[in-house]
Amino acid sequence: MSQTVSVTERAASRIKEILAAEPGKRALRVSVNGGGCSGFQYGFELEDMRNDDDLVIERNGATVLIDSTSLVYLSGSQIDFVDDLIGQAFKITNPNATSSCGCGTSFSI
Repeated sequence: MSQTVSVTERAASRIKEILAAEPGKRALRVSVNGGGCSGFQYGFELEDMRNDDDLVIERNGATVLIDSTSLVYLSGSQIDFVDDLIGQAFKITNPNATSSCGCGTSFSI
């Protein structure tokens, strides 16, 4: 993979906050799964261990895991955390997505 995935400082800070409240969890796993209104959807899950094929991204004490299958769809993406009028959420800016749904959690390629 020539391009990797980046994590913003805001996202790293929020991941650290979430993990601090979840004893035993060490990382946030970001994945791509089939489904959603646009064909694929992002998944976010707290993990206590990593797999051999995981990409491990560490920033400011926060750890993000991405499995090798999901990395194909996420290459070049940026993971951010937004807090706006519609709520708080992790937001992925994905250059591979050709379209996405209004809520931003589902996309197509």
